[in-house]
Amino acid sequence: MKIGVLCPSEIAFRRFMPALKKSGLFQYTGVAFATKNEWHGDGFSAEEQTKAENFCNEHGGKITEGYTNLLASDVDCVYIPLPPALHFEWAKKALQNGKHILLEKPFTTNLHHTQILLAVAKTNDLAVHENYMFQFHSQISHIQEELAKGTIGETRLIRINFGFPFRGANDFRYNKAMGGGALLDCGGYTIKLATLLLGKTAKITTFVLNEKNDKSNFDVDLFGSATMINENGTTAQLAFGMDNDYRCSLDIWGSKGSIFTDRILTAPADFSPTVNIKIGQQEETQNLPADDSFMKSIQFFYDCINQPKTQLKSYESILKQAELIEELTK
Repeated sequence: MKIGVLCPSEIAFRRFMPALKKSGLFQYTGVAFATKNEWHGDGFSAEEQTKAENFCNEHGGKITEGYTNLLASDVDCVYIPLPPALHFEWAKKALQNGKHILLEKPFTTNLHHTQILLAVAKTNDLAVHENYMFQFHSQISHIQEELAKGTIGETRLIRINFGFPFRGANDFRYNKAMGGGALLDCGGYTIKLATLLLGKTAKITTFVLNEKNDKSNFDVDLFGSATMINENGTTAQLAFGMDNDYRCSLDIWGSKGSIFTDRILTAPADFSPTVNIKIGQQEETQNLPADDSFMKSIQFFYDCINQPKTQLKSYESILKQAELIEELTK
C-alpha cells in the first residue's frame, strides 16, 4: 500500500521514516508541504518547502505542493504529524478522500471532533490509528506480565510522571490556536498508560490544570495532575507538565513489593530500558531489550487496515482516550 506524509515535521523526519523503512509494510511515495491558504495564512512557514526538499533528499520520494494535492493522489493512506489544532481538518479531508490515516497524538483537540472522524472512518470502512507508540514497547507487556503473576502482590497505587523543561515560546505546545497545552501533549501519555494498566473501566475522579509561568503569559495549561480509578478501586496518580524538571517514570506500589522504571514513555529504538523490582529488602534490576515501538505502531496501523477486529479495537481505544481527556477540560 502507498503512504504519503502530510507535512515534513521533525517527528516524521527523525522517527517515522526510519521506522517505516524498517517495517517494510508500505510503499512510501513522498511528502507534501502546505500552501499559505491551507494554513489559512496563520502560522504558515515559508521554510516548509525547504524542509520538504531536505526531507526528500534524506528519505527519497516526491515533493507535493499542497496537502490537498497529496490527498487527491493515488496514495492509500497518509501519516499526519501536524500540530493538534490541524488534525481534525486534514484527517477529515483524508478520510473523505478514502485514505486510511495514522494520526499523531492527540487524535483531535476535543471529543466532538474525534467522534466525527470515527463516524466518517466507520462509514467508509477506513482504518485510523492514534500514534501513542510507547504502548507497543515490550517493556509495557513485561510489566503487565509481572503484575498478572502477582510478583508484587495486589496493586495498591500507580504513579505516572511525565514532564519536560520549557521548550521555548515558539513551540506549538505553548500556542492555544495550534492546539497547545500540557494536557493534550504530555498529559495524554499519562492517561493512556494509566488506562492500559487500569483497564477499560478507568475513569477520572479529580484533576488540576495550571497555567502559571514566570517566563511569559501563555493561554494554555503548562502543568497538571489527575487521579484515575477503576471498578476494583485501583488508583493511578498522574502528574505532567511542559515547564518542569524532566521525568518519565512509572512507580507501582504493591502489597508485597514495588516496580519502578524511569523511561516508560519515550524509549528510542536503540535504548535498553531497566525495570527495578523490590520485594521486601531484596531489589532486582531487570535489563530489558531495546525495542522499536514506533515501528510496532506502524505495524499496528497496517493490521488496522487489514484486520477488521484490530480496526474496531483502534476505534474503541481512540474514543476512550478522547472521553477521558474531555473530562479534564470541563
